Formats: sequence, structure tokens, C-alpha cells
Amino acid sequence: MKVGFVALIGRPNAGKSTLLNQIMKDKISIVSDKAQTTRNSIKAILSTEESQIIFIDTPGIHKPLHELGKQLNKTAVSAMDGVDIVYFLLDATKPFGSGDQFVLDLVKKEHIPIFLIFNKIDLLTREQMIVKLTELNETQLFSEIIPVSAINNDNVETLLKVTNSYLPEGEALYPTDMITEYPEQFFITEIIREQILISTSEEIPHSVAIVIDSFKEDKQSILIQASILVERDSQKSIIIGKQGQKIKAIGSGARVILEKRLGKPIYLDLIVKEEKNWRNSTQKLNAINKQNTGSNYDE
Repeated sequence: MKVGFVALIGRPNAGKSTLLNQIMKDKISIVSDKAQTTRNSIKAILSTEESQIIFIDTPGIHKPLHELGKQLNKTAVSAMDGVDIVYFLLDATKPFGSGDQFVLDLVKKEHIPIFLIFNKIDLLTREQMIVKLTELNETQLFSEIIPVSAINNDNVETLLKVTNSYLPEGEALYPTDMITEYPEQFFITEIIREQILISTSEEIPHSVAIVIDSFKEDKQSILIQASILVERDSQKSIIIGKQGQKIKAIGSGARVILEKRLGKPIYLDLIVKEEKNWRNSTQKLNAINKQNTGSNYDE
């Protein structure tokens, strides 16, 4: 069978997580229209009779403004170590800019096949798509150029067939029923954070981290107690909202998704805590990440 690793790399909002979820036909990565939605390299394992592909979703590479941003870039770049293919995602609706060139320069250093995944083609006319693809093909930098619409599942099957043709023969590295390495606790924190991304704006989404304080399960239900960490008291007030309406909406939205995922009634208790300057503390960042995933950012 064919076995290999594929890293999804690109700028924020290029559609990496949407593509991964479409490939897996499951919600592996949370999705929003806000930058820095993905904060970890998330492995998703796609097993079929013909192949086992380990996809690595990564944070969008960007100009960092704090320690968290630096760690996210480091996480994205390190994900390319040892992979067989890189999916370099571009947003088809935007011109190729200096940020894209910066990402591409990092990818080229790896000397492995680069697939240009030209995403969001559903938002272009056929003429616009042909012009852009012709320009990109002339660079001769890419092993394959594959236009897709991740959100509509357009051309994703073709992408997988072409990917298989580049992978080496080998034996499965993971059990065939395993779809990710991360514990369920990690996905609980991500689902809660996704609801905050949906419900808030401006600087709030970037200033929030989630930590599971308690997870208790019996035959009938699951009780989850989680802390929402913010950097300032004003952010705490925004997330709680007038008469607690915002935090109730966040909890309700997360609970619906969690009950579907875990298959039991969920009792979700959310507390908002002020943790000053957590995004600029390597120690705090590693403590949060280790509690939720079992690993440090700098490992």
C-alpha cells in the first residue's frame, strides 16, 4: 500500500482546515474566518485499502506580533520535517503577495514535491481561473497545480488520487480505525474556542485560550468544566456579555457539537479567567498546550 505524510502549509485563511475536514469527511480542525484559528499541527490519518496518508494541518504563517505568533510559525515550519509532500494552499481570490512568497520560500528549502492547491475556485470565473493558473504554472516551481474548492468538495478526489501516485510503498503506521493522535480533550477545547471565534470580534479571538479543568463521564452523561483564559478584564466582560448572554450562547453552541461528537448529554460549565499576558509567556503557552495535547510547542 502507499503510505506517507502530507503537510498543509499556507497563509492564514487559505482554507487548510476546511480542506482537511473535507478530505477526512469529519471535523478534525475548527474553522473560522479569523486568522490564527489553527494553533497546533493537527495530524489526521486517512486509511483506505490502497493507502494510509497522514495529513498535518498547520497554523497559518504570518508576521508575528507576540510569542504565541512566533510559536505558531515555528509549529508550521517544523511540520514539514520528514513529510513526503507539501500542499501549498493559495486563496484564489487574492493576488499572490509578499506573504505568499515568504511562505513559498520556506517550503522550497525542503526539496520535496510541492503541490500548489489553488483553493476557492468557486469564487472565480473560468476565465479568471485560467489566467491565474497559467501565471502560476509559468513559475515551474510546483510538482502539481490542482485547483479546488475545499468548501464545495470540488476536485478533492482528484487531489487524493494524484497524491497517492507520489507516495512510497510501505506498511500502515497507524491502526486503520484511528483518525487522529490528539486526545478528545484537545478537540473539546477547540470546539469551545470555535464558538468564541464565531461569537466575538476584533482582538478577542486571538487573546483566548481554553483549558479543561475537569472531565467526568458516567453511563448517562458527561460533565465538563473548562476555563476560558483572557488577558484583560475588559475581554472577560465581553465574553461574559450583558447578563451572561454571550457566555451562555458560547456554551450552548459548543454543547450541541459536543453532544453530537461524544454521543451523550453534555453538562458544560465555563468560567472566564484573567491570565495577564499569557500569549507572551513561553512557560504559560507550553503549560496550556501540554495540558490540552500532551506536548509542548517547542518540542
